[in-house]
Amino acid sequence: MIKIDPHEFAEGFISEDFFKSQARARGVELGTTDTTPGSGAFLRYLAFTLKAQSVVEVGTGSGVGSLWLLDGMLESGTLTSIDDEMEHTQIAKMAFADADITQGRYRLITNTVVDVISKLTDRAYDLVVLRHNPEDLSYVISESHRILRSGGALVIDNYYGGGKVSDATQRDPKTVALRDAGKIIKNDSEHWVSSLIPIGDGLLVATKV
Repeated sequence: MIKIDPHEFAEGFISEDFFKSQARARGVELGTTDTTPGSGAFLRYLAFTLKAQSVVEVGTGSGVGSLWLLDGMLESGTLTSIDDEMEHTQIAKMAFADADITQGRYRLITNTVVDVISKLTDRAYDLVVLRHNPEDLSYVISESHRILRSGGALVIDNYYGGGKVSDATQRDPKTVALRDAGKIIKNDSEHWVSSLIPIGDGLLVATKV
């Protein structure tokens, strides 16, 4: 009897549509870091559950993660997606145009997250998704707490860091930053209720108390 890997089964449980597949293919050509289909489906579910009106995404990539989020958000909602690479912003615009996403539903910002997030309004957002590892992850976590409403959620996508985070011998700056981020969120039960979900390359999910 052939056993199906549970992780593979979860990843393929909900298939990506044509527009997401096309966006992902463009991302592969540019080497973007995108959410996996399984993680994307969970982000859609989370946005839907939160009845998300205002969402911040850090790491636009090809736009495939943005499309998953927009699928789950209220139709009147707005996605703010931040990426420091102009090429990523450009291919994401193509993905939105292909999928018939109206311009009023998103704003794409090409800049570093540290420069942008400090300018966002207090308690104005339902969901923050960090996909691109920012320069100062602990600062961005703190700012995410500030801009989220009570009951809003923070997600660190690709939290496993390609399997490095769980390996204590891995000490490169990105891995250490992700590992420390997990400790910050897990230990701060006064401000966050958190869980680690083993789908994609790991989703660290925390709800603002």
